[in-house]
Amino acid sequence: MKTFLPLTAFCFIAIASVSFAEEKTNPPQLLAPDWNPKQAADQVMSRLVTVTAPQVKGAHDAELAIVERYAYIVAEVDDNSAGEAANRPEIYSTLSIVNLDTLKVEAVQPIAKGNQVFENETLSEGAVFVPRILPINDRTLRCYFASERPGVRQSQMWYRDFDVPTRTFAPTIHQVKIKTAAGTFPMQPQYLYQDAAAHGFKKQPRDFGLYLFDSFKKFDDRLYVALNNFAGKQNALAIVQDDFATFEVLGHYNEPQSQQLSESAVNRLPDGTWMAICRNDAGNYRFTTSKDGIDWTEGRELPFVTGGANSKPTFDKFGDLYYLGWQDALKIDGVHRSVFNVDVSRDGVHWERKYRFETTKSFQYPTFREHDGAIWLTVTQGDDSPSRKERIMFGKLETLVAEPSK
Repeated sequence: MKTFLPLTAFCFIAIASVSFAEEKTNPPQLLAPDWNPKQAADQVMSRLVTVTAPQVKGAHDAELAIVERYAYIVAEVDDNSAGEAANRPEIYSTLSIVNLDTLKVEAVQPIAKGNQVFENETLSEGAVFVPRILPINDRTLRCYFASERPGVRQSQMWYRDFDVPTRTFAPTIHQVKIKTAAGTFPMQPQYLYQDAAAHGFKKQPRDFGLYLFDSFKKFDDRLYVALNNFAGKQNALAIVQDDFATFEVLGHYNEPQSQQLSESAVNRLPDGTWMAICRNDAGNYRFTTSKDGIDWTEGRELPFVTGGANSKPTFDKFGDLYYLGWQDALKIDGVHRSVFNVDVSRDGVHWERKYRFETTKSFQYPTFREHDGAIWLTVTQGDDSPSRKERIMFGKLETLVAEPSK
């Protein structure tokens, strides 16, 4: 991928206080001149394994945590039909346990289903959607999920804890909270909307679609997550409180509201500036930055991401390299979400193409995690349905090689 002279983006990146003189000089190449992004991606895909249960016909939006030599992968699944939608009450969420050394799935356990009776609560009817997972201590994985029934009630975010040594779920579930300037409330779309509206958000409220999206990232010993209301096209940066059950809204980034921005991925540039890449259902991805995580610039296109499709991006940092993942609008044999790019950079300004995933099985909604010197991933793929949302795959992206000391 060609690097660029970011003079075209000065109006956007100015708050990042990057030296103009430094930007005019291209840094040394990160990848070998003969590096082949498609070949590298093909090798990754050849070693992926299916982690959803055999009876599953639809699956999407997985995330993972890795503890010792096991990956714990959460996903929303449907045993009846391919694809997914928040108005399908048959959708539930599962946890798959995969041995990193053998890549064998050792167990698949349900996290929660609509109408399920727990010791302390009975879950309402509705889809159990967009699960997330976080290690909160040496033995506990917290699994978050949204319970949704659009047009009937406000969706609610819940969590259920999983005990790693015994491989058992707690018999109870608990409500997740959202903290805004107005107070602390159950994590429901109405409260994120009210806070956004107080900051000038004009779009219509929706009663579903509020998720933990880009999760979880630590900066300056604090844990952060990007919040998303997909239905309402809202984005916010939040701080995870010490109880791992309350998410405090720090700042909103929804401009320009003429676009349809959602599903963001967030990181920090070398000088500490926040940067978010946002899915845009009205066109190409938009980028926004912030000095403090509270006030954000108006989102705009940047020249290193062109021709993007409306799908989940990723924005991670492994070692001293940023990894930016985004869906290309190009379709292979007319298949939706069949091309996904992963670009790398040291400064968040100059980027090189490291992987180009091209497949008619689709390559969408990946999550990347670093563990024991390697980067692992989950991704949604499928064979037959138009959405290609039929199973969750897992495997190794690459082994990280430490650079020799200078």
